[in-house]
Amino acid sequence: MNSSEIIPSASTMDEKILRLQRSCRAVVLSAATLTLASIVAAAMLFVAFVTLFRARRFYQEVMTAWLGRAILRMWGVRLKVHQDKPFPKTQTIYISNHTSTLDVFILIALGLPDTRFFIWGGTRKWLPLAVIGYLIGNFFTPPQTRRSDRVRCFERAERILRRTGDSVYLSPEGVRITTGEIGPFNKGAFHLATNLQVPIVPLYIAIPREIDPGKGLVTLPGTVDVYVKPAIPTRGWRLEDLESHRAMVRDLFLDFHSEHRGAD
Repeated sequence: MNSSEIIPSASTMDEKILRLQRSCRAVVLSAATLTLASIVAAAMLFVAFVTLFRARRFYQEVMTAWLGRAILRMWGVRLKVHQDKPFPKTQTIYISNHTSTLDVFILIALGLPDTRFFIWGGTRKWLPLAVIGYLIGNFFTPPQTRRSDRVRCFERAERILRRTGDSVYLSPEGVRITTGEIGPFNKGAFHLATNLQVPIVPLYIAIPREIDPGKGLVTLPGTVDVYVKPAIPTRGWRLEDLESHRAMVRDLFLDFHSEHRGAD
C-alpha cells in the first residue's frame, strides 16, 4: 500500500487543525458572550430598580449599546458606519436587511436614539436577552403562523409609539436571509409607517460572506459596514397604496445591495 494513502498530507493536517482552532474559538467566545450578556442584564436590572424603571433611554442607548460594541470587539468585528448626518432625534422607523445573527449586535451597537426594537419572541428563552429586551421596551413578535397574535402585537406597538413618540426598528424581511440576496418584504413596517406618518430610515448592513455566521454564531474577524441611507418621507401615504410602497422600498434595497456588493 502506498504510504501516501495512510499518512495525511500536510495540507490536510493544516485544514483539520484550523477547523479545530475555529471550533474552540467559537465555543470560548460563545460562552464569553453569554457571560457578558448575563452580567450586563444583571447590572441593567439593578440600575432599573435604582431609577424606578424610568430610564429606558439610558438602558438602551448606553448600557445595551455598550454591550453590542463589546461583543463585536470580542469577536474581532469592526463596525464602520457610513452616514452623512447624525441619526434623527424625532420619531423614526428604522429598517434594514437581515442576513445574520450578527445583525442583532450590530443594531444595538448603533445606539439608535430613543428606539425600541421588534424582535422574535423566541429570544425570550435566553434569560439575559429577555431581561434586556423588557427593560429597553422591545416588542416580542409571535411567529408568522400566529397571525392574530401578530396583529395584536403590532396594534399594541402602535399605541405605545403614538403615546411615547419613540422610534422603532424592525426588519421587513422578518427572518434571516442567508442566501446573500434580499428576501421578500413583509407589510408590517409599511403599515406602521403609514399609520404613524413618520419617516423610514433604511440601514443597509454589509457583512462580508467569509465572516457572516448566518443563523449560527461562528463569526470570524473582519469589518462590517453599515450604510445609513436618506430618510423616506411617508406623510401622505395611504393604506390603499401599501403594496406599491412596500415594492418601492424593496427596490431601493435591491439597488443598495447591487451597489455595495459590487463595491466589495
